[in-house]
Amino acid sequence: MRSTTDPLSSTFAALADPTRRAILARLADGDATVGELAEPHPMSLPSISRHLKVLERAGLVVKGRSAQWRPCRLEPAPLAEADAWMAPYRMFFESRFARLAEQLATERRQEDA
Repeated sequence: MRSTTDPLSSTFAALADPTRRAILARLADGDATVGELAEPHPMSLPSISRHLKVLERAGLVVKGRSAQWRPCRLEPAPLAEADAWMAPYRMFFESRFARLAEQLATERRQEDA
């Protein structure tokens, strides 16, 4: 993966891979070990570990320590920053969809009349 300098680029680069998105989705349900995160994926533990390193570098995952276990947990702050960056675009599309819904409703009323 290309080295990125700003946090938002790191977040989006980490989210670009479906395996990493699946790992984050699992961690949204609670902490998990590397083995637990690897279970649903047809890849080796070292491969999952590489994905986790990308997520850690982006600040999306933090590894803890509990005896011999190293549970991973989701760090939501970078996702909140990405969501804040996308907010104006979301509002843009929502307003377009609202206008489209109004137009379709008008056309249906005209057809029914």
